[in-house]
Amino acid sequence: MDSRKLELVTDFYELTMSNCYFAKNIQDTIAYFDVFFRKIPDEGGYVIFAGLEQVIDYVKNLKFDEDDISYLKGLNKFSDEFLNYLKSFKFTGTIWAVPEGTVVFPNEPLITVKAPIIEAQILETALLCLINHQSLIATKSSRIVRAAKGRPVMEFGARRAHSVDAAVYGARAAVIGGCVGTSCTLTAKEFNVSASGTMAHSFIQAFDSEYEAFKVYAENYPDDCTLLIDTYDTLNSGIQNAIKVFNEVLVPNGYRPKAVRLDSGDLSYLSKKIRKILDEAGFEDCKICGTNALDEYIITSILDEGAKLDLFGVGENLITAKSNPVFGGVYKLVAIEKSGKIVPKIKISDNTIKITNPGFKKVYRFYDNNTNKALADVITLNDEVIPSDLYTIFDPANPWKKKTLKNYTVKPIQKLIFDNGKLVYTSPSLKEISKNAKKELDTLWSEVKRMKNPHKYYVDLSQKLWDLKNKLLEDKK
Repeated sequence: MDSRKLELVTDFYELTMSNCYFAKNIQDTIAYFDVFFRKIPDEGGYVIFAGLEQVIDYVKNLKFDEDDISYLKGLNKFSDEFLNYLKSFKFTGTIWAVPEGTVVFPNEPLITVKAPIIEAQILETALLCLINHQSLIATKSSRIVRAAKGRPVMEFGARRAHSVDAAVYGARAAVIGGCVGTSCTLTAKEFNVSASGTMAHSFIQAFDSEYEAFKVYAENYPDDCTLLIDTYDTLNSGIQNAIKVFNEVLVPNGYRPKAVRLDSGDLSYLSKKIRKILDEAGFEDCKICGTNALDEYIITSILDEGAKLDLFGVGENLITAKSNPVFGGVYKLVAIEKSGKIVPKIKISDNTIKITNPGFKKVYRFYDNNTNKALADVITLNDEVIPSDLYTIFDPANPWKKKTLKNYTVKPIQKLIFDNGKLVYTSPSLKEISKNAKKELDTLWSEVKRMKNPHKYYVDLSQKLWDLKNKLLEDKK
């Protein structure tokens, strides 16, 4: 649980806007905000939602102490009345969210916040920070794991992460995405996942010879012996000394080597040579691990070339999502309450992708009863009920494109997290979230999961929401 003081992890304009709300005496106006994203990273077919547990911790611990108030007062930007309000600040609103590990798609409300407008406004930056980062890394990890075609992938990126938090929570997200372990010991401890790692090149260099370094390691970890064989000469030195140590230290004591690791050179070529050498030496059960700036594209390429790699350690390209390092989640006002009625709000832009879907909404997912595959998602207004027999969906941009769904099961994808300020949701363990992500991916057709040019999953608007959106657009002309 993260109980640090994060209340000032907020863009300054959240506070200046809130001061204005207070000055206008509308601080108690109930507002509805949606967290959603517009584009899938790496031109992929899906996103894995992650970061909710940290959002919950943030909201639970959100308060302003005397030091915060003193700092804000010294800026001469805020009224004394507003600062007094912050002294007793506590989140009292309601939050719905998609469970972690759920596959999600553009424009769907991932989190919906209903709260007095200042409370809702102040949440914006931290919620986006937490959700954007972990959803990005979970999605990138999923792509890498899928590229490995069933071979285990370990997250090795802590030293390349953009901060300590990025290392710890990035590793958490990587496990959600399917990684079997992490090199980040704190993540392993806090979230009860496997800690992975053996030795660096510096360990081998610290001894008088490569053979001596291997021997020392094998003597200390005979039941979990993985040797890094590319420090000097992979084929003429590294693998030869590894086999020598296997035969002299492990085998006589009843142990077998776990793996050798390649961290440089042509992994495809070297792994083929190493596999042949190991097999001829009687170590057919010794696995070959590949590391060194890997990603889903490189892994796909070397496996297509017939590389004899059994598992992977992936670092910088995973932990930074290097090929597409920004997840564009946004937090938009979609409605307010006036005189007990919900008044929808819309943001209009010349860039049509930035036009928001107005109103207090739900997202429903349709599953085919014969295959259990997800057919489509529909965003509706909150009071709509989906019929159980037939439902016609249509493309919001091209409404003449229609399809009638039948023989389906339909479910809302959000769950209630906070109810009038009270936490009513229990976060599952990281292993359970990872299992949920795998189950969710199994509901997608393979065409949606394609690495390049994936099939676009249907996310449509209900007729009622589409009509409302168009009416608001017409009214603004």
